[in-house]
Parts: sequence; structure tokens; C-alpha cells
Amino acid sequence: MLYYLFTWLDQRYNIPGAGVFQYISFRTGMAVILSLFLTTVYGSRLIRILSAKQVGEPVRNLGLEGQMQKQGTPTMGGLIILLGILLPTLLFARLDNIYIMLMLVTTVWMGTIGFVDDYIKVFKKDKEGLAGRFKIMGQVGLALIIGWTMYFHPDIVVREQVPFPTVLDAHVEVRKKGNELYYTQDVKSTQTNFPFYKDNEFDYAKVLTFFNEDLKNYSLLVFLLVVIIIVTAVSNGANLTDGIDGLATGTSAIVGITLAILAYVSGNTIFAEYLNIMYIPNSGELVIFAGAFVGACVGFLWYNSYPAQVFMGDTGSLAIGGIIAAFAIMIRKELLIPALCGVFLVENLSVMIQVTYFKYTKRRFGEGRRVFLMSPLHHHYQKKGYHESKIVTRFWIVGIILAILTIVTLKLR
Repeated sequence: MLYYLFTWLDQRYNIPGAGVFQYISFRTGMAVILSLFLTTVYGSRLIRILSAKQVGEPVRNLGLEGQMQKQGTPTMGGLIILLGILLPTLLFARLDNIYIMLMLVTTVWMGTIGFVDDYIKVFKKDKEGLAGRFKIMGQVGLALIIGWTMYFHPDIVVREQVPFPTVLDAHVEVRKKGNELYYTQDVKSTQTNFPFYKDNEFDYAKVLTFFNEDLKNYSLLVFLLVVIIIVTAVSNGANLTDGIDGLATGTSAIVGITLAILAYVSGNTIFAEYLNIMYIPNSGELVIFAGAFVGACVGFLWYNSYPAQVFMGDTGSLAIGGIIAAFAIMIRKELLIPALCGVFLVENLSVMIQVTYFKYTKRRFGEGRRVFLMSPLHHHYQKKGYHESKIVTRFWIVGIILAILTIVTLKLR
């Protein structure tokens, strides 16, 4: 909103300084500052409201040290994160940008699913919350919206090098690399970034053409399937990671900073050309959303670090996971998620391995056996006697290492 106001003031009255709103870097910085302000200052007020409403976290006794001391800690604190994301984005981002529209839809959509789940747990006194099938339906529904829009919306294009002459259905630019001229065009594409590959690009349309060239027209199905898997996996991974104070919040902030960097270089022609990666027109606006996201996570960490004064609940964790997944898909870096979201991945895998092995051994030996002392993985280390603050710090360090490796993959071919 402020972008349009100050652009109008600059054009109409030539007010000194109004032009700074044209710069993504300035608006990103302002989004971070406002997000931190909202989550830290107004976060405390919301915590008092949640405490007064007795919106306490129901805690099951799993035999973990210090666990029962958390009984009654306010939950649904994800509302603080949502406030810290939505308001700065609405104020500083260009709301006519399709990528920003999709991210706002993602935030509200997943936040609503999480809120309903928390509401059932807290106010309906149902520890199971929203039935799992309804969560999956919500995640799949969002994935279909994202995938369909990415595939068909005319403003979602990538800049590709094309032969000349070419079909002039879009503007063609002449560029120079060394002494050689080449031509680029903004086109619809099913390509995405692929790590460690020579050209750093992979086309979903080629998955089916490997079997039959006539199947190229069904590339939408492959793309939608990938989007569904990513959205459900990452949102559930973030949900599982939110088990001890500050773990999911800090890890998500690290991921958010990395996504902001990836969005900036992907939406900047100079950096994209230098790194020889896919340039995505208009995607640079996502950096502002990423700034608000990081600010909201860091600000919430003020109250969520050990000992937590508030839990984000599914309101926050499902929203965070959905945001990370959708963001990565939009900047076409979704195939980097296993590395970037490695903490979420191992938390997911630890649960899957534990459940699968338990069922297998129970069926074969008549008694269920476990690989981990408890899953998700962070509870395994708690059972081994590690203090949760040490576990969180070490998981953050792993997250930072994975974030650096993710960025490095842009140049490793």
C-alpha cells in the first residue's frame, strides 16, 4: 500500500525521499523492522490475552525432563507470526504482483487450517485436534492452487535463451556475452533449478517424454504432483519440528534468510546472469515477503526461546511450513528443499522410520521395537539427557551449514 502512495507522491509532487520506495532493498528493510516491532511489542499483549482466555497448551506426559512444567503455557502464538508477516507485506510489497498474492493466500490458508486445529484442541478439549485427513485435504488444496496458478498465469514466466528467428509472441531482447550475441525471451516454462547439474535446470515436461514424446502435454500432472508432495512434506515437517522451545522458529528464520537471498539473485538480471541461473521476472518482490517472514520468526523467538512464554501451535507451524514450500516453488528452487530444509526432513524421516520399524517388528516378532528412543528426532536426544536448549542450538548450527550448502549449489555444477 505504501509503495503506491509514495510512488504517487513522488510522481505528483516530487517529494524528496519518496522515491526510495521504488527500491526492493529499502522496502525489505522496512518490512523486517516493522515485523520485529509488531512481534516483540504487540506479541506480549497477545500473550496476555491468550493467558487471560486460558488458551493453554495441553501437554501429554511423555517422560521428558521439564515437560510438565510447560503445562498451561499459552498456545496459538502463531497469530503473532501471522500478524508480523501479513501487515508488513501489505504495507511494503506490491500487491498487484502475482507472487505476493500467492504468498498472502498461502499464509492465510495454512494459518487458518492451523488455527482450526488449535481451536479444537484448546476449546473443544480434543487432544487430536483437526482430523488428519482434513489437514491433508487443506494442504493438497493449497498445492493445487499454487501449481495451477504457476502453470497457467500469464505473469509467471522465466527468461530463456532462444534461437533467432523465433516466434514473436513475447518481447525478444538481444544480449551479449563476451563477443557473442544471444537472444532471450520471457516465456511460460515448466523448468526449475536442479542442483549439481551442468545447466542447473530441469524440465518437468521431460519426465513423461522419457517414456513417450506424446505425453509432453501432461506435464501439468507431474508438476502438480511435485507441488503436492513438497507442500505436504514441508508443512508437516515444520509441524513435527515444533516440539521444543525455539527449534522450529529459529530453523525457519535461517531458511527464510536463505530463501530471501535466492529470491533476490533469481529476480535480479545481473546476479542471475553472473551465476548462470534462471532469471524469474517480478520475483524480486518476494524478498520483501521473506523479510517480513524472517522478522516475524526472530521477533517471535523473543518469547518462544527457552523457557518459552508462548507456543506457536499449529497456527504457526503449519503456516511456516506452507510458506517455505510455496516460496521455494515460486522461485523454482523446490528441488533444493531436501538440503535447505534438512532439519525438517530428518524430523519427518525419524517419525516415518520409527513407525514403520515398530509396525514391522510387531508383526514379525510379536513385539514392537524402536530405532530411536523417541521420535521426532529432537525427543530422542532429550531422552539421551541433552538439555533442550543445547539440542536447539545444535540444530540451528546444522541448519546454518545446510543453508550455506544450499547457496553454494548455485555454482556447483
